[in-house]
Amino acid sequence: MAGAPEPAAVALGHRFADPELLRQALTHRSAAARNNERLEFLGDALLGAIIAEALHQRFPKADEGALTRARSRLVREAQLAALARAEGLGERLILGPGELKSGGYRRDSILADAVEALIGAVHLDGGFEVCRGCVLGLFDPLLQSLPAGLKAPKDAKTRLQEWLQARQLDLPEYPLLAAHGEDHDKRFEVACRVVKFALESHAVAGSRREAEQQAAAEVLAALLELNSKDTP
Repeated sequence: MAGAPEPAAVALGHRFADPELLRQALTHRSAAARNNERLEFLGDALLGAIIAEALHQRFPKADEGALTRARSRLVREAQLAALARAEGLGERLILGPGELKSGGYRRDSILADAVEALIGAVHLDGGFEVCRGCVLGLFDPLLQSLPAGLKAPKDAKTRLQEWLQARQLDLPEYPLLAAHGEDHDKRFEVACRVVKFALESHAVAGSRREAEQQAAAEVLAALLELNSKDTP
């Protein structure tokens, strides 16, 4: 976890001509001034564009909303972290002593950032077409798993909002309860409240949006359970 990348300098199916790019992509801010934050910025933009193009081509009849939901589902933090684990990236991360001690190599936010940084590094090392091929190869099983008509399930916040609107009820509140950690690795604690039913759920995640989604999912599940009990 604190050592150098593998001698073969391969990651995400790409063999790096410049091994230093790979090393930088795997280096967390806690370990060195030359780290993966800039590469993460680049990779995030590339990933969004490549996945958007793939969805646009695969689903010519899907509307903008369905495409947006599918893209968000594919590139969300938890999904990127799962891909990182499947690729064994956690053991290859270069972390500072504090992050090593706290298990940073297992943290979703750090793993997801590393995937985006590697995508940026592949682009700089091999060009856009190589990067595009690498991303599509990585995401192909997920793209293949999407419904044929791309009627992908709506996210929890959207479903909760629609459930309440259908009953002419006030929308949920999402107050930020706390933010822990350094700026580069914050954890956000968010609540989802539905005052009408005195329901509230808390969730913690590496982004405020992800925490809101988790809390909304729990509240929606509770509402559906209450509704089923009230239905004869």
